[in-house]
Amino acid sequence: MRRLDLKPAPSVRELAEIPFKSLYQKEIYDAPTADGWVLQISRYKPLPQAWEQPIFGQPLLLVPGWSQNRHAFTCGDFVKHLLAHGADIHILELRGHGRSSRELQLERAAQTGGAAPADLDWDWDLDSYYLHDIPAGVAAVKQKTGRSKIFYVGNSMGGMLGYGYAGAHQDLAGLVAIGAPSDIGRGFLGLRAAALFGPALMGPLLDAVCRAASEVERTRHGAARLLRKVRVFARAANLLAAPGTEYKPVQFNHVPVDALLRTLAHAATESNLRRYELVARYIGSLLNPARVTAEDFRWLLSQGGEKEPRRVIEQFARWIRNDEMKCYQTGYDFKEHFKDIRVPMAIFFGDLDKIASRHSTRGIYREAKSEYLLWRPVKENSHLELTMGSDIHQICEDVKDLVEYAMRRRAVSRESLG
Repeated sequence: MRRLDLKPAPSVRELAEIPFKSLYQKEIYDAPTADGWVLQISRYKPLPQAWEQPIFGQPLLLVPGWSQNRHAFTCGDFVKHLLAHGADIHILELRGHGRSSRELQLERAAQTGGAAPADLDWDWDLDSYYLHDIPAGVAAVKQKTGRSKIFYVGNSMGGMLGYGYAGAHQDLAGLVAIGAPSDIGRGFLGLRAAALFGPALMGPLLDAVCRAASEVERTRHGAARLLRKVRVFARAANLLAAPGTEYKPVQFNHVPVDALLRTLAHAATESNLRRYELVARYIGSLLNPARVTAEDFRWLLSQGGEKEPRRVIEQFARWIRNDEMKCYQTGYDFKEHFKDIRVPMAIFFGDLDKIASRHSTRGIYREAKSEYLLWRPVKENSHLELTMGSDIHQICEDVKDLVEYAMRRRAVSRESLG
């Protein structure tokens, strides 16, 4: 029953004037995985407000996309809009991303005297996210909130992992996928070509460059070691290799997406974005500058990018080449189990987005058996602005509606049992 003494929810303009920190109490907690990682979750616990909050206290697990951290959701007002509705927000950062960093694993291992994760040196793939990180995040939110079921909101790769999880588990109350293809590469010839030829051409070339660089490193450290045997040449040895350093082979085991995005952030000026805006709708895919502010976009580029393992990229390429979504460690086929998804689900994609488009999201829409199933394009949007742009209030409103529907369905179910 709705309280009559509460004010109506604030408008988008009114919400913009409300301080973000007045809407939540923040907490950071661990989500340990079965294979030894300690992931971290940032919780934004809603505070009661003077207006109606129809989904107050409902736990939503937010999972960012490829090479992204929590700032995919926090660089704009996405979290703020959901908090205004009363959602209890939990942002999971996948292994090696944000607070779930490789450095954290080494710190925890040193504190406990245990071993660091076996795949710490960029030796994980999409299977690792699916088999370990997502279950750990769901379990941690359930334990923290005392709920048997929670809502899952995945952006891009996070949404794709959500498709796989929802088809195999029964502890989600609802699923929201934002910019998440179910047939990655479908309708996007450029991406299919990159997946077909990229690993075959670039992989061996980069490996050859790394082998050559490794030989240079080996020679440099070997020469320094010999020079140190003669005291008069110690200074020269130190110029070749700093004291205490050891030879390490150069390997192409990850892509430094974070560094690339930080470099791009310097070029993302207001004037350059306006120039790009003139052609964005024609080339489409990652960004429509008209739907974001330059400040938010630069923040996302400078703070929201993370390194991504080579194996993750290669698995994506294999999915595209074979038109599949599989966990290769277990053989579990995401697509075969789309039909097992029955929870309320909403699928959002930008109408300018070539990565997650009408073509590449149609499969999950057709196969899922959810009785509440929203499949909606967001006009004039591409890929990145779906969680940070000027139209996120539309998406958050739809997320609120989905959660309310699930709440009503649970209430009816309890009444029928009672």
